[in-house]
Amino acid sequence: MSPNDTQLTETRGLTDGAPLHVALTDMDRRAIELLVAPSRAWFSPRFYGLENFPLDGPVLLVGNHTLAGGTDAPLLAAEILAKHDRLVRGLAENVLIDVPVLRDALQRLGIVRGNRHNCITLLEQGEAVAVFPGGGREAMRGKGQKYQLLWEGRTGFARMAIATGAPIVPIAMVGGDDIYDIVFDGNHPVMSPVRKIVTGLGLRATLTPPLIRGLGPTLVPKPERFYFSVGTPIDTGAWRDAADSEAAALELQSVTRKALEEELAFLLAERDRDRGRSLLGRTLSGLGL
Repeated sequence: MSPNDTQLTETRGLTDGAPLHVALTDMDRRAIELLVAPSRAWFSPRFYGLENFPLDGPVLLVGNHTLAGGTDAPLLAAEILAKHDRLVRGLAENVLIDVPVLRDALQRLGIVRGNRHNCITLLEQGEAVAVFPGGGREAMRGKGQKYQLLWEGRTGFARMAIATGAPIVPIAMVGGDDIYDIVFDGNHPVMSPVRKIVTGLGLRATLTPPLIRGLGPTLVPKPERFYFSVGTPIDTGAWRDAADSEAAALELQSVTRKALEEELAFLLAERDRDRGRSLLGRTLSGLGL
């Protein structure tokens, strides 16, 4: 990137007045720990591959979206902050950023409106940015779709990584699809009234949330352990000068998808052999039984 391009990036900034760089205070760090403490205690997370996380320079974290996307991803971000002192910049849905007070709180923690402009700008500034290509469609998954990557036609993340030269780091998360059972997914006839509300708000019908339950008939999440794995960085330089940018983006998407699926398979195997996967198992292990 030329000096003129750098100056342009710094001038245009991020949307909604979000800061380009965030310097967390000690109070901010304590607040983050307090926010994730209940989840850390309830889900007893395990982390693998944190040594793969780049200590500096731009990096695009690409992960799978689970039913508990708002719960599991913050745990990983907090762990990266604690272990490597790097703040992962998150991209929030418009519905969250459109709430003034909530927007201010999210921006203070480095979270910005999820759009191409903001993502590229942050990468050009050397930030670590997390994206979930499956988006809301993957989060609102149906029955029988646990830990599946619903990325059809999603190559935007690959284009941004190629354009900025940022390496892609696959981040796999397992557990978020286990803490709730789907009673009816968004396509079920029973959910027709909800689909009408969703489409009436101008959203796609595929974003209709499923009807879920956690412990018993409640929405209290089951205390299943969360598992996280940070994969080996993918150097995107090989696709930078490709003659066919569309083909390059598709190929990089495929490479990233394969790498992420391998990380997910690893975590699923770890989960299946873990006696402490459930709260009961962890309790018995703690008692030496």
